Amino acid sequence: MLADWTQQEVLTGTTIMAVEYNGGVVIGADSRTSSGTYVTNRTQDKLTPLTEYIYCCRSGSAADTQAIADHVRYYLDFSRISQGREPTVRYAAHVMQSILYNNRDNLSAAVIVAGWDEVNGGQVYCIPLGGLLVRQPMAAGGSGSTYIWGHLDAQFKPGMTDTECQEFVAKSVSLAIKRDGSSGGVCRLAVINRSGVQRRIIMHEDLPKSYDG
Repeated sequence: MLADWTQQEVLTGTTIMAVEYNGGVVIGADSRTSSGTYVTNRTQDKLTPLTEYIYCCRSGSAADTQAIADHVRYYLDFSRISQGREPTVRYAAHVMQSILYNNRDNLSAAVIVAGWDEVNGGQVYCIPLGGLLVRQPMAAGGSGSTYIWGHLDAQFKPGMTDTECQEFVAKSVSLAIKRDGSSGGVCRLAVINRSGVQRRIIMHEDLPKSYDG
């Protein structure tokens, strides 16, 4: 007979977010992959490139989201070759949403698709569990997001500068890491705009400080 724990649901946790700013988008995530109370990977990169200008932020099952991102990257590569131009962020989000919706009963995946294109500039699309697709100026997901929605609602403002947006995302992710036991490690940021992608890592000891009560 199998042990009881083999029949139990495996709980995962993470913090991901993306924000539109005046000129592009900033995406961020923690680096902890957990399976229940066990940290399976403390250096996971949850900011996954789909094209040169489009990324996805992954939450849910690491295996599911990695496989889905690979499939979407293949479709977008094919689209770029056949059409002779870079795919739009909206198209990438719809490709991702189609896979998630059509396999909603078999996948555990919630994704944010964000990037920049010549048509609409910086864009953020949220695809939660179930396959809904909606564009938002700011999106957050994962277990850590439940701890910071009050902060996000209070501090978000449209038309932020590059620097303001990076500070906002870094502060938000650090607050989630502080309060959510399933989020942790470093904070990974990526700024996506007309010039391309600039990646940045904020080590745990350098994360923005907050009240330690």
